[in-house]
Amino acid sequence: MANGHWGKALRVNLTTGSITTESLDETFLRRYVGGWGFIAYYLLKELEPGIDPLGSQNKLIFTTGPITGQPLAGGGRHMVGAKSPLTGGFAGSECGGFWGAEFKRAGWDTLIVEGVAPAPVYLWIKDDQVELRPAEHLWGKETWEVQEQIRQELGDRLIRVAQCGPAGERLVRISNIIHDCNRAAGRCGLGAVMGSKKLRAVAVRGTQRPPAADPDKLNEMGKWFRDHYKETGSAVFSTLGTVRMVRNNQNYGGLPTRNFQEGVFEDFEKISAETQLATTTVGRDTCFGCPIRCKWIVEVNDAEYKVERKYGGPEYETVGAMGSLCGIADLRVIDMANQLCNANGLDSIGTGDTIAFAMECFERGLIGPQDTDGLELRFGNAKALLTMIERIAKREGFGNLLAEGSKRAAQKIGRGAINYAIQIKGQEVAMHDPRVKYGHGIGIAVSPTGADHMHSVHDNGYQTKGGIEGLEPFGILEPLPFDDLSTDKARMVRYAMMWRVLDNLTGFCMFQAWTPQQKTEIIAAATGWNTSVMELWLAAERAYDMARAFNAREGFGPEDDRIHPRFTQAFSKGPVAGKTFTMEQFTQALHKFYELMGWDSATAAPTRAKLEDLGVGWVADLLEKARR
Repeated sequence: MANGHWGKALRVNLTTGSITTESLDETFLRRYVGGWGFIAYYLLKELEPGIDPLGSQNKLIFTTGPITGQPLAGGGRHMVGAKSPLTGGFAGSECGGFWGAEFKRAGWDTLIVEGVAPAPVYLWIKDDQVELRPAEHLWGKETWEVQEQIRQELGDRLIRVAQCGPAGERLVRISNIIHDCNRAAGRCGLGAVMGSKKLRAVAVRGTQRPPAADPDKLNEMGKWFRDHYKETGSAVFSTLGTVRMVRNNQNYGGLPTRNFQEGVFEDFEKISAETQLATTTVGRDTCFGCPIRCKWIVEVNDAEYKVERKYGGPEYETVGAMGSLCGIADLRVIDMANQLCNANGLDSIGTGDTIAFAMECFERGLIGPQDTDGLELRFGNAKALLTMIERIAKREGFGNLLAEGSKRAAQKIGRGAINYAIQIKGQEVAMHDPRVKYGHGIGIAVSPTGADHMHSVHDNGYQTKGGIEGLEPFGILEPLPFDDLSTDKARMVRYAMMWRVLDNLTGFCMFQAWTPQQKTEIIAAATGWNTSVMELWLAAERAYDMARAFNAREGFGPEDDRIHPRFTQAFSKGPVAGKTFTMEQFTQALHKFYELMGWDSATAAPTRAKLEDLGVGWVADLLEKARR
């Protein structure tokens, strides 16, 4: 057993029913840490290039980090990975809540699921007791019913359940893996991978405290944060949650509106955090060990809509994707859309983006009522939005096409529809517009998972001295404006982004405003490693480059890092009207980023020298073998 980790991986083969335990040694744990590090390692080692993401050869990996389950804020996160059925490349999605901490407290660091079950099953983990149980009676049911039935069957209300939902069962490529019915590993279509394996759920109950080298130090840091978080950047999340970003992005001129055609929404006040708090919000929720309580619980019970508390409430991404992006200014509709996504296991970002894409295609005459089963799929049509969410989840009618995601749907529609599918590598762009965050554009362009907003820089926060606090050890000493695409911005993106990736590896939540030095102290207290900011930063870069190498082995190249052309079209109104970057300017910045990262400009993959410098020369061997 290693401090911060258990040194144990659980491997479940659904085809044979075998359940085995594997040891993870100290060298492995320190080199790959957790999260993306573990996921990239197993995908590179165990998958052959070119396998079908929805076939039996794909593997579904649930993993934690050394902070997961420890008694301090941010210790509730876990990560899920596979080969993505949405992008065809690396899939890594992270999630808060309680499932990850429960899994860690059951005595495990990671779960590797392989094969396909002959009939639907769910996995039951109670500490070191692990079994596969029949799930035919759960198949086709909404997430809340499945969760409650599993808890009733096993006789424990404290069981935590991760599941794929009905959308995942139907292999919807924008489906997610949802936990506690209101948190999700949302991106990359991982619900479809889980559904393809006929694994409906993973139920977990743990009774052990994860090992720590210095538990007193962890308790001390946890107490410090509880006492002082309102004096840090975390304070804003404790008051207005993530939905505060509706007003922030509106003020920046970058609130995604009508499929990213504009950056200001005339009715933004109707969907703002302040309005949400005053109308449909009935409570607050939190994740394991966290005093911030940034998550809201909503309820609607009127003649038109019934939204229940059990499905939580929408985060900013959902409010944006189902609200301004689709031209919807009614929080009841957005809350209902959130409930439908959570009940069915749909990624609300991918779903909202894909419906907004279809709305623009409809308004431009590329599709009509004859294609959409009679729906007037126009911006602002609440009934059409909610109906289409259900049809996507059930793969009914036009929903069957949209269930493939916006890129595949656009390719099927043809006639230039791809111009309105706002995605990168096949993954839909989240609710942060690069026209007001140029560095963020670099981040989502190069992300191994496609347009992933979790690790990229949000430039607006780095425009002041206070915003770069904590980055000084990386030589980031001066703030930069949002519209900078210089070498200095590429450098800032590189260093700040890797620090976000470290959160993924370790289990930290990005909403806890720990400085790099504090995080280093916490990780040292958990693991006992005599570590440093630099060692941890390199661990993040190692994991990131391994994920990029996985994509390179699958045939990805520089063309897959292309920003969507819509972002080179300036807004017609708002604070940044008439101003954006050109494709040439962006490409130059992108290649400068490649150089700084040690990637080959011709292939966009890490060079052998870079991989060897990171201690993973074996990855370079795999790339060379694939190119022969």
